[in-house]
Amino acid sequence: MRHRERELKKRETVIALLEQSLVGRIATVNQKGFPVIKPVNFLYGDGKIYIHSSMKGEKIEDVHRGSPVCFEIDEPVAYRVASETACQAGYYYRSILIKGKATFVEDQNKKKGLLEKMTEKYQPEGNYGDIPPELLRKTEVIEILIQEITGKENLG
Repeated sequence: MRHRERELKKRETVIALLEQSLVGRIATVNQKGFPVIKPVNFLYGDGKIYIHSSMKGEKIEDVHRGSPVCFEIDEPVAYRVASETACQAGYYYRSILIKGKATFVEDQNKKKGLLEKMTEKYQPEGNYGDIPPELLRKTEVIEILIQEITGKENLG
């Protein structure tokens, strides 16, 4: 990290950001060797990141091939306007960057429990019903085992 003074060191803050953030981004390396980033809904729990997905698509193929993954969230706090030079403009923010290994949740009970927790996160008011078995069979849950995590903030 180039600006060590911006390192987000409080573990509680990192966890709170991961628990509260609504949009994450997963990066994989595709078959042609290009990095690919996709915005996703996600859940943080048990020190891991969980992402729901269709069973088909580029990120699923990349994970099956063993692509390394990167996961990112950010929280823009405010825009800083330039007063004298354009270089003074910027954002105050917090961000988390995770590097790790992705696998798939195979246990159907664990998968269902994670999808239920994810539904609670995104629809806390309830009224969403049960997950039918046929939908559970058509849904993949990616589990990211965190190998490295860094946080950064610039709050002014």
